[in-house]
Amino acid sequence: MGLSQFLKKHSLKEGDLIEVAEDGQKLIGNILPSKDKDILVLKLNTGYNTGINVSKIKSVKKMKGEKKVGKAEVKELKKNPSLPAISILHTGGTIASRVDYRSGAVYSSFEPADLLTMFPELGEIANFNSALISNMWSDDLRFKHFEIIAKAVEKEVKKGVEGIIIGMGTDNLAVASAAMAFVLENCPIPVIFTGAQRSSDRGSSDAVMNLVCAAEFIAKSDFSGVAICMHDKSADEKCAILPPCKTRKLHSSRRDAFRAVNDSAIARIDYKTKKIEFLKKDYLKKDKKRKLTVKGKFEDKVGFLKIHIHMFPEEFELYRKGKYKGLVIEGTGLGHTPGHVPNKEAGLHKKFFPILEKLIASGCVVVMTTQTIFGRVHMHVYDKGTDLTGLGIIPGEDMLAETAFVKLAWLLGNYKKKEIEKLVGENLRGEITPCTAIDSFDAKKKKK
Repeated sequence: MGLSQFLKKHSLKEGDLIEVAEDGQKLIGNILPSKDKDILVLKLNTGYNTGINVSKIKSVKKMKGEKKVGKAEVKELKKNPSLPAISILHTGGTIASRVDYRSGAVYSSFEPADLLTMFPELGEIANFNSALISNMWSDDLRFKHFEIIAKAVEKEVKKGVEGIIIGMGTDNLAVASAAMAFVLENCPIPVIFTGAQRSSDRGSSDAVMNLVCAAEFIAKSDFSGVAICMHDKSADEKCAILPPCKTRKLHSSRRDAFRAVNDSAIARIDYKTKKIEFLKKDYLKKDKKRKLTVKGKFEDKVGFLKIHIHMFPEEFELYRKGKYKGLVIEGTGLGHTPGHVPNKEAGLHKKFFPILEKLIASGCVVVMTTQTIFGRVHMHVYDKGTDLTGLGIIPGEDMLAETAFVKLAWLLGNYKKKEIEKLVGENLRGEITPCTAIDSFDAKKKKK
């Protein structure tokens, strides 16, 4: 029996809510269109779609809860002269996705009218212009993409908009925001990165709240510069405005995955009341007369090496042979690598320091960070750290390793080597805090 015969036999149609028993489990969902003549597709109440071969269905029961199956009606786009103008620049990701119930699939739409259909609250906040910069999967980002984003931002700034929202996939959203913080110098308006941890076809999607809170923050605050807007907690209560160079994605799927490290959020927005609470006072204020300077060049030959047990000399030698201009090391603890020979089993380690010395002598700028989430490097506590600085390795203070990576590539693309060696350890965009409080880690645990 095929799908069409199954539907006819049980007097069912697309949109009907049904309960089916299959292989000892019961599933409840609305019937979606199916391209496979033998597969029944259901939209479950969890937001997921599932397909069931009709030959495996033991029983079916029709329930109350029919849904209209079809693409949502697109609302008419009207400009309100009393509202500010905000541009939304898309790079792909789930933030711009909506469900087409004719196919049961999620598709991306970047038209302003479609956005207002998906997020009707936006129409009360601002007048929106929406455009696709380019499809950029965040796990496929390259330095060239940051140049493309910067040019799109510069274009919107020249139009005189009040702010810009950049929608992006969340995997490398924090790293991209850090890169853009360096690229966009003296930014006169807010540029807010946001995304969604949960797809818009799920009831638990965070897309609406993140986008609405980003828009509210732009429209109602005097903040300027780059920041991130994501859920503050897992519940749909508040969003946090997070510093671009001190934020990391700390969970693969939680809606509050993004947290400030060795720092605090800039502000919080209450989703229901729309009240904005600033946690920082020393942010750059909005000034549309201030001239934006775009420094979008990055050096391609920059490496990123994570220190781990059981390393081999070839892992270090790669960067010298490849003629790399820069290298960020994510070291252990206070900023260490293998290199001493405490026993015969570690005899191979005597080769590491000479390789690093040759690498630095070749002109490569090497920066040390720590693989711990909290804290900073201190390279004069143990003799190994002192030996590494003696080779010419530059301490990265409390920079996140990913932030140090994009900062070093950006410095190498825009400054001379002597300037770079000085600027690496200086705080340019909030990437370095002068002192990391010892109780900052305890504070994070207490908040949980």
